[in-house]
Amino acid sequence: MNHDAEAQQVLRTLVGRFGSQLVPPTVEELEATAKGLADLLGFTVDVGAIVLQAREQISHRMGEGVSLIGPDAAHDPNWLSHRAIEWKYSDSYLEFLRQDGWPPRVADSLGMVTRRLVGYLQDPEVEGSWDRRGLVIGHVQSGKTANYLGLVARAADAGYKFIVVVAGIHNNLRRQTQERVDEGFVGEVSDPTRKEKLKAQTGTSKIGVGLVDPDHKRPVALTSTADDFKKAVANSLRGGLEDWSKPVIVVIKKNRSTLVALNKWLEDFNRMPGQKQIANIPMLFIDDEADNASINTNKPELKPTTTNRLIRNLLGLFRKSCYVGYTATPFANIFINPEAYDEESRKDLFPEHFIHCLDAPSNYFGAERLFLEEESKARHISAIEDCETIIPLKHAKTHEFAELPPSLKKSIRSFLLARVIRTARGQGAKHCSMLINISRFVDVQSEVDRQVTVYLEELRNAILASAGMPADIALKNAHLAAIRSTFETEKYDDAGVDWKSVQELLPDAIRSIITAVVNSKSPDGLNYADFSDRGEALNVIAIGGLSLSRGLTIEGLTISYMYRNTKMYDTLLQMGRWFGYRPGYEDLCRVWLAADSIGWYTHISEASEELRDRIKEMNRSNATPRTFGLMVESHPDSLTVTAMNKMRAAETRTVSVSYDGKLVETYVLSSKTEPHEANIELFRNLHDRLLVEYAGQKIEGGERPASRVWRGIPADIVNDFLADFQVHPLSAERVMSARKYLSLIKDRFPVWDIVFVSLKNADGESPSTSLGDFQMVHQTRSAGTSEDQLKEIDGGLFVTNNQRVAGTGDESAGLSRIEMEAALQVAASRKRSKWTDRDTRHVSVRGAPLLMLHLIDLGNPLEKSAEKSLLSGAPAIGLSFPATGDFSTVEYVLNRVMVNQLESERFDSADDEDDYDRDDVMNDPEDLT
Repeated sequence: MNHDAEAQQVLRTLVGRFGSQLVPPTVEELEATAKGLADLLGFTVDVGAIVLQAREQISHRMGEGVSLIGPDAAHDPNWLSHRAIEWKYSDSYLEFLRQDGWPPRVADSLGMVTRRLVGYLQDPEVEGSWDRRGLVIGHVQSGKTANYLGLVARAADAGYKFIVVVAGIHNNLRRQTQERVDEGFVGEVSDPTRKEKLKAQTGTSKIGVGLVDPDHKRPVALTSTADDFKKAVANSLRGGLEDWSKPVIVVIKKNRSTLVALNKWLEDFNRMPGQKQIANIPMLFIDDEADNASINTNKPELKPTTTNRLIRNLLGLFRKSCYVGYTATPFANIFINPEAYDEESRKDLFPEHFIHCLDAPSNYFGAERLFLEEESKARHISAIEDCETIIPLKHAKTHEFAELPPSLKKSIRSFLLARVIRTARGQGAKHCSMLINISRFVDVQSEVDRQVTVYLEELRNAILASAGMPADIALKNAHLAAIRSTFETEKYDDAGVDWKSVQELLPDAIRSIITAVVNSKSPDGLNYADFSDRGEALNVIAIGGLSLSRGLTIEGLTISYMYRNTKMYDTLLQMGRWFGYRPGYEDLCRVWLAADSIGWYTHISEASEELRDRIKEMNRSNATPRTFGLMVESHPDSLTVTAMNKMRAAETRTVSVSYDGKLVETYVLSSKTEPHEANIELFRNLHDRLLVEYAGQKIEGGERPASRVWRGIPADIVNDFLADFQVHPLSAERVMSARKYLSLIKDRFPVWDIVFVSLKNADGESPSTSLGDFQMVHQTRSAGTSEDQLKEIDGGLFVTNNQRVAGTGDESAGLSRIEMEAALQVAASRKRSKWTDRDTRHVSVRGAPLLMLHLIDLGNPLEKSAEKSLLSGAPAIGLSFPATGDFSTVEYVLNRVMVNQLESERFDSADDEDDYDRDDVMNDPEDLT
């Protein structure tokens, strides 16, 4: 046993012994136990490092989440308490998670959550005809698969006889999910080749729960990592589900041919003659990535889309069925029409019976940490500024390029350094991966792979030739010098490993790194399991497009380089493979993104956190899934959360929106000077009027003292100002509907706060504009990253800095110490230690709407010099509405400019991807024959 394996055994023992204690152990207790165990076993391990990891794992917690429950008189919510269920599958699964390194308290919480979820299903012993529809909302790469495997185990224990797991639209994701099912439920390797290798190495083909419980009752699996459910499989199964006493499970890809084959087998061999439905087999359907392909995107008068119709057909074949969708981006699912019904396919997949929002464990490394915490964002995120001239966002499948962008080369050096530092920390046997996603075309991906391989070979030759030399001599090599420079600029020099140690470990690290193209043309994918079976680490640079963009777990992901173009919430969030768990190496992770993507991720992270907070608020008022659907539809952000056809808005031009707790900004600025000159004069007039008429209401000091604030100003003054303020057509309808909303809430909020946002002007030389006695210092923003983006909006320039005009903290201007303490309390109610601008909008903090006035210097992405700005001192505004929980709505009419803009943003859809699995995607069949 090597040192890494010895350390892991001691760590697992420590966590297993102390992990479930309510009172955490002391460092002394952990050290004494670790040292005693190491001495007993004769291990030579770093006790201090093990204790540090054990303390981290033991400290992690996970909440149980919240639910919205729909009315259903036929469902007994307490049915579990009426039955004596032996939780064999479930107990084995939870023990497997603990042995696999899950923090014990997190595993315990997962057990409680899945028990609650199985209670939302129907009791499988209930007679008659029933079906349940639900949705589970998680975070990207946060453990949704672990959760639904726990639900599968619970359902099997409770008596569900047939379980279907639909695992995305790609072969590699289906294989990965099958591996997880084999490990967490079946208990045995299903791949014939791997099975033989494992037997030769260990003497058994059992894995996961099969090793945890020697008496594990292996369920029947009709699919394997090698084979999806196909016609040949169906034809070989001359029996039906009632021929097995054990639960039966299939893991299938979400596409036409697989669903047709499964439907056909169920009809031919499981349905009794003369019956329309399978009567005695309770069925659970788990729809992973439920917002992808499952949604009916056709108009109501047309037949539902193929995948949606086939799923509904399959559910309709059973008298007793439950459908549970899992997704981190639930917007499209919530937009499903609850009343939709098709004579052939019956009702749609709206989650009418329950929506459950999972809590992420405390050790989850997600969007909020990366994009909403400024310190973390500065450390982990870098803007890509040199890719557009080499591999543009929009390029042909025949695009050629002679070299890799310098930033991509730097990211590869960062990956090499991260591998070295993880080895120095005792994680040499752990998988370590890098992701490169810069093209949707397989030929371009192959060329990227070729050039990455060439660059790795250059690094390998330089390291093997020079790393053994003294540092001063080695660093004369240009590649070694570049690695050392990356070590310093990426702040790896504060990771606890000095350069001397790094240089010594570089040769082994560079030898171990390989590349892998992951797309529909590369069937092998990422074979982490094969390496794990041999006790080795896979150190891989994965290159791909859509196949890397949804559902697929990239183990040990440390470095990500993504240059893609989309603004749809669901598409963009699902591309975030870098979210997840990074035990012992979170500080080493780096993400390279296009500058405007950084902005969109920040905006989306806020919207997604708000969505989860809304569920918690609505849970307290006993709201239902249908009520929640109406609320999400009324959100102004719903206009960009997902593709318009998923919103059923392809023909709709009028929507109802609520601005409760929202910030509305004019983030599209006219490229002409005349509107800005008029708006600056409007700023001056408003400032002069406030000075004269409301001198006593001007606030001195408080938050953001460089800004000038008035409080308690009549709403009519704000409305008059908005009536005269000139905006770009793309912002016009939003501002107009915000004014309607202003009138709607006028009785409740008769006065507003107004802030002229200004930065500090310490040097006296920052660009500013005079408003009487007040020098209003400009705020700098970016207009994008490429010439193409500058032309994207006719007659206007798009502010891309976090998709916000306001800077972080601007909404706190003028708030008192007591009000800031209230904002902290609001943040604490969301389990946050720091307040954000969203917390200041809560009605208990400011207690009034806020008008923010900004002067923007809009930078040219093609010219770094401040003198080459596209706009200087361009007025922009923001309207911050209090969060009250009141979802009153106003009509929002989409103008043609906005409709065109939204429809043009359907980028990165599967149908546009060259690496989309198209092996059996056909036209809609008329029937299942």
